This record gives sequence, C-alpha cells and structure tokens, in this order.
Amino acid sequence: MKIGVLALQGDFALHGRALDRIAVESAEIRRAADLDAMDGLIIPGGESTTLLKLMEAGEFVPALEKFHANGRPIFGTCAGLIVLAREVLSPRQFSLGFIDVTVERNAYGRQKESFESEGEAILDGEPGPLRMVFIRAPRIRRLGATVTRLAAYGGECVMAREGSVLVATFHPELTDDTTVHRYFCRMVEAAS
Repeated sequence: MKIGVLALQGDFALHGRALDRIAVESAEIRRAADLDAMDGLIIPGGESTTLLKLMEAGEFVPALEKFHANGRPIFGTCAGLIVLAREVLSPRQFSLGFIDVTVERNAYGRQKESFESEGEAILDGEPGPLRMVFIRAPRIRRLGATVTRLAAYGGECVMAREGSVLVATFHPELTDDTTVHRYFCRMVEAAS
C-alpha cells in the first residue's frame, strides 16, 4: 500500500510523518501523473483558494476525477475538505464535489481563534475521545443522505465519510494520535 500526500501547498509533510509513525509508505505528490502509482491520497490543510489554483495549473482536476472514479480513497483535512465538498460557502467557490456535504470556510474564526480540544469519534463502531486541532477551520453545514458522521465536536459533525472519501474539519496530523490515519489506511486496504 502506498499513499500519496498532495504536496502543492499546506501541511503535507506532517501527514507524511503521521504515515511514517504507522509504517505506511507515502509519497509527496507534485505532478498529476504521480497519482497513478498511489493506492490512496491525502489532500492536506492549507489555503483552499491557493490550493485550487495550484491544482488547476498542474492539471490535477481530471486526474483526481479519474482517481476518484476508480474508487481509490481520498482523505481531505481542512482545506482538503473544502476542495472535496459538493458545495462551498463564504464565499462560494469551485470544488470537486466528491462528497455530498456543504461546508462553510473559516467558520470557526480567523487564525487567532484556532484551538485544540477533545471531541468524540466513532471509527470502529465504538465511541471514543479524539484530540482535535482546529486552525481557521471550516464547518460542515449539511450532510447528504449517504454521508456517515464519524466524529463530533460540540455536537457538530467534524469528520465524515461517503464511500471512498473521508473528510475532517480538523488537523489530525498535528497530534501524536494516529487513529484517523490508521482508519484511512484501512479504507485504502479495503479498496485495494
């Protein structure tokens, strides 16, 4: 199993380190053609508008559409969630529409309102605590009928899945807890 981490912008190196901690091979993806050799892909946090411009310049959109159509799992955190959402608010912008959620950009506030807290996740059938770091985080405002809520903070959904697409409003790569990355790796194994 080899997981790519989109390395155009954002905190991609930390996702690579999280995968290293669970002994999963990863590669930084800087060209669309590099996706062909990957079994799964992480789209990290960063700035969604910048990320979309870089993806467009690198002709990533058709390659990602093919990757998704082939059922290969994709995990988006923070800006990655915004890129993958069906609908984006504040302001409206292009997104790939791979998961049926509506997301509001920067809904938890600006950089100075960033925070770390504990939420609850249900990743293997049993609820448990999960450390979460929110940095200019988006909010999931709507879940489609086939989207599963996997984690909550303050009663709101902060992590969800639809088929081969996993998204989180927070940054699991900024903690020492590898629970979320291990869950995504199991998705990739099951899809292979």
